[in-house]
Amino acid sequence: MNRRVLFRLWAPVAVLLALATPALAQKSADQVAVDAAKKYSGASLNIIWPAGLGALGQKNYAAPLFKQLTGVTVNIVEAPPAQVYVKTVAEHRAGTGAYDVISVQPAWLADESEAGILEPLDRWVDQYGFRQSLRDIEPAYRDNWMTVKGKIMAIPDDGDVIILFYRKDLFNDPANRSAFKAKYGYDLAVPATWEQFGQIGQFFTDKYAPQLYGAAIIHDAASMQYFYQERFRNAGGRFFDVASMKSQINNEIGVRVAAQMQSEAKFMPPGSENWNPVNVLTAWLAGKVAMMTWWPPPGRWSEGYGTNEEALKWVPESKVKGKVGYALPPGGHPELALGWCLGVSTHSKKQELAYLYIQWVNSEKISLERVQLPYTLRDPFRASHFTSAEYLARWPGAKDYLETLKKGAQAGLLDLSVRNTFQYQDSLGKAMQRLMAGENPKPVMDETAADWDKITQRTGADLQRATYQDWAAKPNAYPR
Repeated sequence: MNRRVLFRLWAPVAVLLALATPALAQKSADQVAVDAAKKYSGASLNIIWPAGLGALGQKNYAAPLFKQLTGVTVNIVEAPPAQVYVKTVAEHRAGTGAYDVISVQPAWLADESEAGILEPLDRWVDQYGFRQSLRDIEPAYRDNWMTVKGKIMAIPDDGDVIILFYRKDLFNDPANRSAFKAKYGYDLAVPATWEQFGQIGQFFTDKYAPQLYGAAIIHDAASMQYFYQERFRNAGGRFFDVASMKSQINNEIGVRVAAQMQSEAKFMPPGSENWNPVNVLTAWLAGKVAMMTWWPPPGRWSEGYGTNEEALKWVPESKVKGKVGYALPPGGHPELALGWCLGVSTHSKKQELAYLYIQWVNSEKISLERVQLPYTLRDPFRASHFTSAEYLARWPGAKDYLETLKKGAQAGLLDLSVRNTFQYQDSLGKAMQRLMAGENPKPVMDETAADWDKITQRTGADLQRATYQDWAAKPNAYPR
């Protein structure tokens, strides 16, 4: 085809684009979505959403506001977080179209995309001018949580990252600093390695127990497996040998990391071997531990931000207000653990409207309001969130908090995301429970690796290899 023919074919399209693009450019992404959704006034959308505190941001804020703006009713169908995946898969197999918008953990993204559960979003992203807005999303979330094989399958809805909280008053105390250096030969500071974390934790426990212990870490199976994923890769581990697709979690690195995690219980509060997130949070807010690793919300709650809200009555009064420091965990590459994205169901009869809601709720304006809601489990994930003057003024230490979350968003590690990820996670979580029960790390990890190999064989090694290589090629799959 010669250039003249190409020009004649392309020219009308170019004119239309030239006319349409400025109109979209003059509107914010949320307004574009609202204007387009108004034609569906009177309709309703069903969203499957993790139950509990995280759902309040939808039920109390986003859904009512969207109905006010568009006339569209948004129904929040709650399910326990661990059951969202199971219920999504079951609904897909039944083909009922019960859900229009799907809550997706990034670890499930490949699985749900390959299974045909999620509808590719590129056509709507371009039609409604959202692609430029997506560039404001921090690269770790944008470049890792959205696409499968080059297609946009979901839009980030949360900025989950595990950070280290520490007691500045204890770390800066002259007597503590002097005694610590005399014992260990280096300055008391935020731990750069897990070996230092262990020494600092033991130091505080030796000095203050039983009033205060060196640290607390979430040890329930569902959470602890994320911490193993983080520490294994920071130590140089790789989940699979690509050639054979044999699991590598029981190699020398994997066993050493497992043994280290097991040994840290000795300087943590008695009985904390099975603590869940609420147990750890309660001890932290009560001033009973010097360090903890957790998701971002305690940064707000430690300072009392929003804890007068009815939804946060369960949060204990903070005894550490003004004493909290924030840092990346040892190793410098924190786990982007859990996290949530939103996608459109292939069985939805209202796919365009479902997409428009996703664009609206995760636009710059609406997402900024949502991540500042004290009672919702949604954390900053856009570059503009970290620099918001409004957010920076929320409490005196908000600047340090947001800077730490931004660093985590840049250096964080993805949760493993392959076919049947849920099964690998469940297997690894059971291994963590066995470790905290005191079992020998080597046989525990050997048996877990064998279980992983069985999952791979059932899935198909070649099929899994292709999915794993696509995941491993993403910028934040392994430390770089």
